[in-house]
Amino acid sequence: MQDKIKIYKPLIKKGPLKTFLFFLGFSAFIWVIVQFSKDYTESLELPLQYVNVDKDKIILANNPDKLEVRIREKGFNIAWNKLFPPVVTIDISDAIQLDGMLLYDLEKQKAAILSQLNVDYNDANFLQNELKIHFQQRAVKKIKVQPNIELGYAVGYSALGGIQLSPDSVRVSGPENILDTLSYIYTKALKLQNISKDIKGKVKLDTSGLGGVTLFQNEINYASKTDKFTEGQVDIPIELVNVPANTNVVIFPKQVKVYYQVSLNEFDNIKANQFRVIANFKDALDSDGYVLAEIVQQPALVNNVRLNKKKIQFVIKR
Repeated sequence: MQDKIKIYKPLIKKGPLKTFLFFLGFSAFIWVIVQFSKDYTESLELPLQYVNVDKDKIILANNPDKLEVRIREKGFNIAWNKLFPPVVTIDISDAIQLDGMLLYDLEKQKAAILSQLNVDYNDANFLQNELKIHFQQRAVKKIKVQPNIELGYAVGYSALGGIQLSPDSVRVSGPENILDTLSYIYTKALKLQNISKDIKGKVKLDTSGLGGVTLFQNEINYASKTDKFTEGQVDIPIELVNVPANTNVVIFPKQVKVYYQVSLNEFDNIKANQFRVIANFKDALDSDGYVLAEIVQQPALVNNVRLNKKKIQFVIKR
């Protein structure tokens, strides 16, 4: 005889259960949508970030880091801002300095702040009137800028004057004991080759090794005029100086050639009387019968000036 198997039927059929759960979830979803679509008034705490701080100031750590604002908005927006609060930037340049601190007027800057939150002007109020921002004043010093610029010219061309920097000095701020050790700052290395015309541009300042020091600007302008140059030469008599009294000294040769480079436009303006060459007899006392000639005067328009002969023989006549 076969065993009888009893089959139990569920009290609730699966089909109606699924339908019931679907409508329950859908109803809850619609209720959430309706509730979050309503306007609510809530207070929010939004994180702050201070920007555009003057180079000579340090914002201290014990300053307000939250902004309390009461807004009237849709529930969705309020929930979003509570879960993912936007960072509000405070422009320090809009603050005024008073009694050793910076005062940032929230009401005056309300439009700028609310534009970051996409909130209507009339739907928000701050729970405070101003932010009191504590800062530390840094020492400020002006230091010279030295160019670290190497210029290479095409054949027949040269610089018409030196490299011009603008500005030629910059302001820096930092601890006073560090600023006392600074007298100049270099530009970053720059190398230009085959130059045949006027040059100009921007170059950044080299801040390596300047930890704790802030520059008011990080780059400067440079410029240099370029012209076609030619070489000239003049014969210049040698002046023997510091010869002891009652001593007759004869030198050979008595004049030397001076070679120089000059702009083609200025070539005719260079004259021999603009140069001066001397030989200092005081430096010849321990030498082997010669004295060194050197150029002590030359026109400002020439460069790469050199002598054809530096060792000048001398004889002391008795």
